[in-house]
This record gives sequence, structure tokens and C-alpha cells, in this order.
Amino acid sequence: MIELDFYGTLVAASLVLLLGRGLVTRVGFLRSYNIPEPVAGGLLVAMLLLILRTFDIEVRFDTSLQTPLMLAFFATIGLSADLASLKKGGRIVGIFLLAVIGLLVVQNAMGIGLATLLGLDPLMGLLTGSITLAGGHGTGAAWGAVFSEKYGLASASELALASATFGLVLGGLIGGPVARLLIKRVQVPGCNPQQAPRLPRGFEQPNKERSITPFSFVETLALIAVSLLAGNLLNGLLQGTAFELPTFVCVLFVGVVLRNSLSALGLYQVFEREVSVLGNVSLSLFLAIALMSLKLWDLAALALPIFIILAVQALVMALFAIFVTFRVMGANYDAAVLAAGHCGFGLGATPTAIANMQAVTQRYGPSQIAFLVVPMVGAFFIDIVNVIVIKLYLALPFFAAV
Repeated sequence: MIELDFYGTLVAASLVLLLGRGLVTRVGFLRSYNIPEPVAGGLLVAMLLLILRTFDIEVRFDTSLQTPLMLAFFATIGLSADLASLKKGGRIVGIFLLAVIGLLVVQNAMGIGLATLLGLDPLMGLLTGSITLAGGHGTGAAWGAVFSEKYGLASASELALASATFGLVLGGLIGGPVARLLIKRVQVPGCNPQQAPRLPRGFEQPNKERSITPFSFVETLALIAVSLLAGNLLNGLLQGTAFELPTFVCVLFVGVVLRNSLSALGLYQVFEREVSVLGNVSLSLFLAIALMSLKLWDLAALALPIFIILAVQALVMALFAIFVTFRVMGANYDAAVLAAGHCGFGLGATPTAIANMQAVTQRYGPSQIAFLVVPMVGAFFIDIVNVIVIKLYLALPFFAAV
């Protein structure tokens, strides 16, 4: 057993990112299909650790930094959200939300149908549907406990976590190829894929430049810290109430309020490019730690029928993004980027969606709409509508007899 402490894990995550950058730069397949760098490096390390485990060598990481990094990323999304821009994109947010709800319904119907055909408990089909794919590890763990205690489903929590892990991996792998296929059908303004990737310039205003200084860096870091502190306090106040929300939603909400309040009062203008840089760093390190610490042997332990269901769900996600999301969102470049993002949080999580979109936009050019719509829907609405859809399915007479 090899255990890496906080510092060792941070070093390992940094090396994973450098490895991913090298792989994407040198391997044409990864570059052509827009595979995010943390996904490329993290999965390679996870596979190496799986091989080491066959020789009775196991490596464990200190993942205590993972949650703060995820929350810091969502804080930067909130600090980048200009409500004036949101008003302009209100209709687009609504259309994308309808597409997301449609996928939730399809995922659960597909999971239940396949589970029934394969002779499994239909509750397993629901667990391999929107609960773990769109919901992720947190939602999966919560519903897994409910299914075990209320419905007596054995190993529900283990199945939920394994399914969520599978979704996280596939969500980071299929988004780039889907976008590549769709971009061939549209005209990309100013696109020249042969040019070197540009440095990140912000989530919503990629052409706005401003020099980063030590003082401005501390200012932006302070805004992120305030968002984290106030968001955690707000989450504590909402615990046990009808308004209880995941911590990352509270952090994002505080970031939105902080940014727009300071702007409306004329006290401070958020430095969007610097917020974007810190957000990209947090996101990259979060994904690196999450992926390199994946226990792939848990996936290998999945029964073949469950693996079949999850593989079909990944195919359905890709087809839905191509034939539904892309078309209803306008069948243009922004729609292609949105489709890649939808693959990310339709199977995995919002950070995976952002990584997918960044991999695409760094090669083909910015998409302001995509970076406005996906974080708002992925952070604010997905958990709420997912709970509603799940409860509607459980209310069906089909489950009443379970």
C-alpha cells in the first residue's frame, strides 16, 4: 500500500495535467477528437494503477482537496455570471433546459426497459438512469441509500457509485467526438483548427484583455474565498428545510450575487479573465484528482447486464446530443459546443461538461452562449428537475408493487 498525503497528491495531480497536455499535443487521435487534457492524463494513470493492483500494489490519494477545488470552480462560474447577459440568453436557457428534461425522461425509460429485458430489478434500471448519470456521485449515493432502506435493494449504493463513475469517464470521452462530428456540418466563424490553441480569455467575454497583477490576483482570490465561506454558511442554514440545495449551488449563487451587487453599486468590476484562469486551474486539478483516483476495478466488477445498460446509455446520450440537443439549439457552432457540454453533465457532472467545451473552444474558437447556458442549467436546474422526474417515475403503478 502506497499512501500519498496532501502534498504528494497535489504533485501527482499536477503531473497528471502535464502528462495529459503532452498526450493531447502528441497524439493526433486525442487532439482530433477534442479529449480534455485532465481526462487523457487521469485515465492513463488510473489504468496504470489498475495494472499495479494486479501485483498487489495499491496507491491511495488524499482527496481532501477535491471538494474545495470543485467549489472554487463553481464560485468562478458564479463570479463570471452577468445577469444582464443572462437576460439576453433567457430563451436559450429555457430551450436547453427542455432538452435536458427530455434526456432525463429518456434515460430512466431506457434504464428501466433494459433492466426488465435483462431480468433485473427495475429499480436497478432507475439507478443506472438519470439518478447516477445526470445526478452524479452525490445524487447516486443519496438515492442508493433510499433504495436500500426503503425498497430493500441489495448493494444499491455500490451500484450507484460504480454507475456514476462509469458515467463520469464516458461523459469526458464522448463530448469531444460528438462536437467534432457536428462542427463538420456548420460554419465556424474565424475557425482555423491548424492554429495553435489560444490561451483562455474568460468564460463569457473572450476578447476582453487586462493585465494580471499580484494585487488583482489577491482581489480575485478574496472574491472566491468569500463565495466559498458564504456559500457554505448558506448551505448550513438551508439544511433540513424545503429549500435545501447542494453546496456547490449555494456557492455559485453567492458568486452571482457578489459579482452583480458589486457591479450595480459601482464598487468593483470583476476581472473576468483572471476569474477564468483561476476557474480553469481549479477545474483541471479537480478532474485530475477525480480521474487518477478512480477505482477502475469497481467498474470491472460490474455485472455484465449492468455494464450493457450503461454502455447503451452512453450511446443514447451521444445520439440525443446529435439529433436533439444540436438541432433544438440552432444547429450552429454554439449548438455543437452545447452538445459537447450536454454529453459532459448528461453522463457525468458539470465540471466534465465545462472541460468538454473548453477542449472544443480552445481549438475552434469561443462560444459565449455555451459558457453561459451550461453552468446555469447544470448548477441551478439539473438537480431540481432530476428529483422531480425521479419521483414521478417512482409514483408509477409499475413501482408501487416493488
